[in-house]
Amino acid sequence: MTSTQQPVRSVAAAILVSSRMTPEIHGHEVMSMILASQRTFTRDSLTALIQEKFGADARFHTCSAAGLSAADLVEFLAAKGKFAGPESAFTVDPQRVCQH
Repeated sequence: MTSTQQPVRSVAAAILVSSRMTPEIHGHEVMSMILASQRTFTRDSLTALIQEKFGADARFHTCSAAGLSAADLVEFLAAKGKFAGPESAFTVDPQRVCQH
């Protein structure tokens, strides 16, 4: 991410940004896609798949962050402990996906 591309970190700011941009995709949709694929990933391969499916310019939000690029989302999910497995072959840990 460049210094001019800062993710929006509040929901109120995300609403303002979303009103000027395409709608954001919830991280749950991405985690469901990962689980359905029954594949393992590296951060780079997951970022590439997300961009392929949702578009390179797509933005994502979660329950606590918004305005994330695909790469930002992957880093965010990793930091939140949503993945299981080694860095070279991880998937989503189904027990770490919130159900709301």
